[in-house]
This record gives sequence, structure tokens and C-alpha cells, in this order.
Amino acid sequence: MAKLAVSTKSFTTVLLACMLVFSAHVDASITCAEVTTLLTPCISYAIFGGTVPQACCEGVKAVHAGSTTVEDHRATCSCIMDGISRIPGINYDLVGTLPETCGTTCTYKITPTTDCSKVD
Repeated sequence: MAKLAVSTKSFTTVLLACMLVFSAHVDASITCAEVTTLLTPCISYAIFGGTVPQACCEGVKAVHAGSTTVEDHRATCSCIMDGISRIPGINYDLVGTLPETCGTTCTYKITPTTDCSKVD
């Protein structure tokens, strides 16, 4: 069991590093690398549920605050969708609860079929 936890943690760490390296930069107020860093603390909740870490909520709020234009929303959405698609076991229902749970809002909902080009 401990071996599985270490393997999962190692896999997640490598995956996040790859996301930071290969994420496309879009001209927006908040970069994909920043979004990735801010939302990394949310991964365990998005897979396993439980209590939302305070660092996750701080990240969700920071992403919300840094995403102020339609271009920002679309870039942030694309970054989240790209990153989340690379993480096995993501529970999109749990992801969808994060803005409200963290005391903020989001102009779009992250689902497997979200079209970020249509986000306002």
C-alpha cells in the first residue's frame, strides 16, 4: 500500500513538472505555469475527495483573481483542461465544487467536454 502511495505521488510530481515545461504560453494576465502551480494543491482532493486543502482554496482564489478578461478565462480554462486531462482518476464532480467550496466563483465549469474557446 505504501509503495502505491509513493508511486502515485512520484507520478503526479513528474506529471506536474511535464505540464510546466510543455504548457503553451498564451498572452494573458496569468500564465499557465502560474495556474498549474496555484492549483497543484487541489490534485489530491480532485482524485480522492475529503477535505479541500487550504492551499488549494488559496490557489483557486488566486487563479480567479488573476483571470479578469475573456482572454484570461479562455487561457486559464485551456490550461486547466490540458493539465487535468493528463491526471488519471480525476473526479470532475469534485473539481466542479472547488470554486463554491473555496468561496469564489468561476465563469465556466470544468467537465471532460468543456470547450474553452466558448468560455466568456
